Parts: sequence; structure tokens; C-alpha cells
Amino acid sequence: MSVINVKERINRAESYIALQTEQTRPPLRSLNVRELLELEIPPREIILSPILPAQGLVMFSAPRGIGKTHVALWMAYTIACGGEMFNKKWQCEKPYKVLFVDGEMPASTLQMRLSSIVASSDKELEDVDNLKIITPDHQEVGIPNLCTTSGQEWLEPHLKGTNLLILDNLSSLCRSGRENESESWNPLQGWLLKLRKEGISVLFVHHAGKGGNQRGTSKKEDILDTVIVLRKPNDYDQREGARFEVHYEKARSFYGEEASPFEAWLKGDHGTMTWQVQEIEDVQLNNIIDLHKDGLKQREIAQELGIGLGTVNRGIKRAKKEGKVK
Repeated sequence: MSVINVKERINRAESYIALQTEQTRPPLRSLNVRELLELEIPPREIILSPILPAQGLVMFSAPRGIGKTHVALWMAYTIACGGEMFNKKWQCEKPYKVLFVDGEMPASTLQMRLSSIVASSDKELEDVDNLKIITPDHQEVGIPNLCTTSGQEWLEPHLKGTNLLILDNLSSLCRSGRENESESWNPLQGWLLKLRKEGISVLFVHHAGKGGNQRGTSKKEDILDTVIVLRKPNDYDQREGARFEVHYEKARSFYGEEASPFEAWLKGDHGTMTWQVQEIEDVQLNNIIDLHKDGLKQREIAQELGIGLGTVNRGIKRAKKEGKVK
């Protein structure tokens, strides 16, 4: 059989499937403005304030080695307990059911990190089933591709009663198509919208590209409530481990102080860990003060920190007013 004949048969099959879908699809329903306004729609709960609403879709991305999985695991445990993280910048008022799907980390490493989080938290799980974990090391044939219908169906039995699904990470769990092609995102987007309709929130972790932003098509952001980017500080040292700036690229349901960026640094001792949190403005001001005391001129400080000259000038004026420099 020639290649042309094969292509013709494929095209006919696809046309037949499309026709069958059109014939069985229920008609669209529309509402007039009064009908919409009179609907009794309950307000959305906030699972993790302010970033994650119920039936919410959230993504955070970061470069390799900056601490994505630390943050994702900490979020999972915080939400399963009903606690807080980042010095109460993110808060959860009550426990929720969480399913954490890891795509690439060895189970031993996952166990070690989660053990440290449990030891460091001032909250305990009321129900151990509030946090369930799927790891590739405990599967006979690995984790299926979640961009396929069969992969999504494989996961569905584990989603019963789940409030939040965490996918860590997109590249390892969704392996269809190229990241920079919007068409490759469509199968996953349809599934995410289906989960949202069923009352399940989804948080997925993604690798950042060389420029610091998420890899692949920006179409991902269209349906999302919140997009969080973790960035390395200008003075970051690899030996510092999980130290990063938290920036909100998209914040659909919060603004003002809640949407302000901040710096977080995970510090540990004797098996326990704590997050040291500072406002970005405070970190930046301290850096300006240190360089000013070292004798650098304002233009040199701006070049060293990668910030505008006006920002340096305002920082030095503020430092003088507060008596931190002469």
C-alpha cells in the first residue's frame, strides 16, 4: 500500500470520527444577562490564599536547581494540613485532599525531602490520606503520558475525592509534541478544564527557559488563575541552595500587597528547615547600602545589581533618611 493511500485512509477515518462527534455533541446553551445574574453561584473558596482558589489552575516555573520541588512539596503538605508557608504569605485555613504526582525524582530523595518538611512543620496531618503521592519508582512501567487520553484515564481513579492535583513537572509527565507549539498544549488544556469543572484544582510545575520564563508556548497562561515564577537573585551563590525571588506573572484574583514579589531562602539545621522571607525592596536596599559602603559610585551600583540608576538614587536617599548610611 502506498504512502498516499495510507494518508487518505487516515484522513477519512479522522473525518468520520469528527462527523460522529458532531452528531452526538449536545447543543450549546446560552444565557441572557438576567439569567446569568440570577444564577445562584457559590463564591469560590480559596485553598491557599492568595494564590490558589478552589477549581483553580496554577503554574509555577523556575530554572533547574532553584528549589521547585521543595516549594511544590511544601505546598502539598501545607494544604493537606491546613497551615501556612513563607511566613504566612501563603495560608490555608483548613485541610484539603492533595494528590502529588512526581515525574522524575527518585523515591528515596522524595522521601528524604518530605521527611524534613514534616519534621519542620508545626502542623500535623489529621488524616494521612490527605496527602497521597505517586512516584515513578513504585510503578511497574513508569508513569503514562498525561497528554494522552489513556494517561489521563489511568490517573482518574486516584482523583476521587481530591481537591488539589499537583503535577511535578510538566516536561516529564506530559511528553507529547514540542513545548513551543501551542497545538501540543491543547490535549492537556482540555483535560485541565475538565478537572476544573469536576471541582479539582491543579497546580503544575514547569521548567523555566534560559530567559527565566516558562519554556514553550505562552498559550498555557490563557486559562490559568495564577502564574508564579521563581528567579535567582542577582547575587545568588550556588552554595546557598533554595534561595529565590517569587514573582507573580499573572494574578487573576489578587493584587496590591498580596501580589508583591518577595525573596525566600530555605535554611536548615539538624534535619529541620525554615523559610527566611524578605521583601524584594528590602533585599535590594540592603544590597545598595552594602555597595555604597564599599565605596562604589551610584552608576557602578546600578551596573553591579542590574537595576536602574534612579532606583539606586532613591535607595541611597531612603538609607540616609533612615540613618543607615551617612
